[in-house]
Amino acid sequence: MTKDKTHINKVVIGHVDSGKSTTTGQLIYKCGGIDNRTIEKFENVALEICIGCFIYAWVLDKLNAERERGITI
Repeated sequence: MTKDKTHINKVVIGHVDSGKSTTTGQLIYKCGGIDNRTIEKFENVALEICIGCFIYAWVLDKLNAERERGITI
């Protein structure tokens, strides 16, 4: 007997700047939790301000301050 889960809970623990938000954002993207159009939008904005490595972290970052400072609050 199998049960389908529509949601899962996960915990990510790591040092500061170890890529927790980036890894989680990429996991959400790869699992279909965010569409290509949104990722492309993040990519275009990131290229404009020269911080392309934060594209997947922005999946979780909702505040402008987080994106401007390059940290997840």
